[in-house]
Amino acid sequence: MDKIKVRYSFKLGQDVTETFDMKLDAKTLELIVDLPDILPVWANLDYHRCPHCPLDIRSHPHCPLAANLVNILDRFDTLFSYNHTHLIVTTKDRMVSQVTTVQEAVGSLLGLVIAGSNCPHTVYLRPMARFHLPLASSQETIYRAVTTYLLGQYLLKKEGKEVDFELEGLKEIYQRVHLVNRYIAERLRAAAKTDSLLNAIVQLDIHAQNLTTGIEDALAELRGIFLPYINLTLP
Repeated sequence: MDKIKVRYSFKLGQDVTETFDMKLDAKTLELIVDLPDILPVWANLDYHRCPHCPLDIRSHPHCPLAANLVNILDRFDTLFSYNHTHLIVTTKDRMVSQVTTVQEAVGSLLGLVIAGSNCPHTVYLRPMARFHLPLASSQETIYRAVTTYLLGQYLLKKEGKEVDFELEGLKEIYQRVHLVNRYIAERLRAAAKTDSLLNAIVQLDIHAQNLTTGIEDALAELRGIFLPYINLTLP
């Protein structure tokens, strides 16, 4: 099986480093994780279950996203969101290195985990996981989400299917992701001893809400850099 590998290394002190070797199936972009034999109660599907979850508890006894957070929570549950870390993210193509807060660093990791998990509402984020951008800003997230969605619409058009260039579908996707974030946060409130993962989810959710309520303003701010296209005149 071909895999896409992303290494997240968190330098938390002079002699303390937490490293996560994340693997995505190169074809499906599904996250490949070695889960514990026994998962905690807070990972059960019916524990703070999202109201729009379509999964059947008989075939999915655990929330696929919550299950993928178990190992991460275990290793960060002594840290607070305001603590600092030197984050190094390594892929086949590049390395990103930055000193930042645990909240921001863990949030970047969780963005990859959420997209790669088998939650039916977050699979639409998988193309962005393929081209993962660590520590993306809100504006970068909006740019990447919109361009990913519009490329998807172009591919739909090539297949003769109905398309949406008004971004209504994108807004709907992120409204659903926002609800997922909300209920994952409820699980973490019950499970976590510190706020590192919880605040990382909250930070990610700000991006999701920006894509549902502030997308028009955000795109208006980006209009200027597209003037060469807007004024395009080909011979």
